[in-house]
Amino acid sequence: MKKVALVTGASSGIGYDVALDLKAAGFTVYGAARRTEKLESLKKHDIKAIALDVTDEASMEICVSTILEKEGRIDVLVNNAGYGSYGAIEDIPMEEARRQVEVNVFGLARMSQLVLPSMRQHKFGRIINISSMGGKIYTTFGGWYHATKFAVEALSDCMRLEVKEFGIDVVVVEPGGIKTDWGIIASDNLKKTSSKGAYKTAANKSAENMKKMYSGNGLSSPKVISRAVTKAATANRPKTRYLIGYGAKPFVFLRRILSDRMFDRIVKSMT
Repeated sequence: MKKVALVTGASSGIGYDVALDLKAAGFTVYGAARRTEKLESLKKHDIKAIALDVTDEASMEICVSTILEKEGRIDVLVNNAGYGSYGAIEDIPMEEARRQVEVNVFGLARMSQLVLPSMRQHKFGRIINISSMGGKIYTTFGGWYHATKFAVEALSDCMRLEVKEFGIDVVVVEPGGIKTDWGIIASDNLKKTSSKGAYKTAANKSAENMKKMYSGNGLSSPKVISRAVTKAATANRPKTRYLIGYGAKPFVFLRRILSDRMFDRIVKSMT
């Protein structure tokens, strides 16, 4: 019997490639996104499109129950849906801060809650949470984004301890710089939020640097992450963490060995 995988945020970037690679590895794959029309190209690869809004309780419940009714199980959940809300902490409206947490943390947690009973019943499951090297380091103007990724790290560690006895693994994937639209969206958010106030000089410079980086060819391909996710989904004993992609290992290493002030200076010099 084929194992069944659900990938959230599958319409583009990392999620799109993860869906393709899991399909190639032999899984029955459901690719989920808010707008299913963006999943049309995945359908050509026999990947099943399903609507999902991780900020809507009914949408999440319907998504999971629909798959369970059709397949009888969900073996792998890849919690990939998320975005980066950048801007000075003073400038970001609390409504937007709450939305950032709702998407990146609560959506991930609720999807995990919904699939766990089935995984426990089958005595097997993999919950693969797409975090970031930003769950281990910090950057200027990324306060709310980093807060969510630090939270994902902690939630994943606690969940891993809780579900181990049921044959379920919880894995964290921590991408570095990956060439997707994520950085362009974060740059646009930064300009929208902080380009005219007290932080405008540094914010505009940071936004331009971010856009330039994500428009260039120096970052890693999403494929390096999709391959890591597929390895985590298929390994007999997956790692608890996969730190991978442009800059991930060097930056996390520097954060471990340097003082806060020293690391602050490195981050400021880059922005």
